[in-house]
Amino acid sequence: MTTAPDTPPPTDPFGIRAATARVMAETRDVAIDQNAIDRVARDLATNGKAPPAWDDTLHYRGTPLDTAGWVVALDALNFCFWAQGDDPDHRWRVTWRGITHNGYDALAASLHRAVVDHGLPIWDTAWLRSLNHDSVANLLRGDDGCPPIPLLDARLANLRELGEQTAGHRAGDLVSEADGSAVRLVQTIVDRLPSFRDVASWASPSGEVIAVPFLKRAQILAADLAGALAGTDLAITRDLDRLTAFADYKVPQVLRQLGILTYQPSLAERIGRMERLPAGSPAEIAIRAATVQACEHLVAALRVLGREATAAELDWRLWTLGQSLPGDAEPYHRTVTIFY
Repeated sequence: MTTAPDTPPPTDPFGIRAATARVMAETRDVAIDQNAIDRVARDLATNGKAPPAWDDTLHYRGTPLDTAGWVVALDALNFCFWAQGDDPDHRWRVTWRGITHNGYDALAASLHRAVVDHGLPIWDTAWLRSLNHDSVANLLRGDDGCPPIPLLDARLANLRELGEQTAGHRAGDLVSEADGSAVRLVQTIVDRLPSFRDVASWASPSGEVIAVPFLKRAQILAADLAGALAGTDLAITRDLDRLTAFADYKVPQVLRQLGILTYQPSLAERIGRMERLPAGSPAEIAIRAATVQACEHLVAALRVLGREATAAELDWRLWTLGQSLPGDAEPYHRTVTIFY
């Protein structure tokens, strides 16, 4: 039987911190180096950078309700951009307004292009329900000669789900229900949209199986909306400090590069040869749990140094570092999943 943690405290509203801490207490696949935590925290405290303002050149901004719906659709699709073949550079790309993007930026560019160049109502639930394979393939079309975006059928399913499960006529109506709270927004999204229910099952050495929530896309949606809707009536302004890091594949790669995460040798070898780790496998859960817990340790270490930062802010700084890793950096782990 799978069991969830006891009722979580207000500082851990989804039980993510408690569950990931337990995984780290039991796993042998990944460890956190506290000396590296202290070293990196000192560097972050000295070279502090605030997250930038929402990038309106890459992201669409219209009315608050349309913007909210556009961002919800964006994060319904925000997963699995890495190359699926043997060549890591042969990947989906989108060139728009003279700039070639890959990964998340390519997704944002393709959805922005859809609205401003083609007049598509990304936020309209009737339009979302009408989508089919060909229309989504066109929506997310890449440059000539590049492979298609991975998991296209799953992306179609997520967009159609968004159209079917939203009570109002616009996807942004889900944001209205949050009343400015990041926690309420995440809970609303997870309750309404099964594709955002990012919860793994961890088999404890004691024989107990526990639920380990990560909720990566639901939490990053709250953070994205905080930026996109700042200064509007729909702004997400409360409870952002209750979010955890957004456990994906890029942030643990950076934490490993910084010496914070260390992998058991056989796991390191598997990742080094770019072997795919099955979603929900013990090693994959451990890497994601370590990502959350490492960021929690960094938040605590920064506080000791007199610097306040949320886990979401640290996630942004680490993800940004990941865009300029040296060529000899160890690769990120590869897991085919809709959750990150």
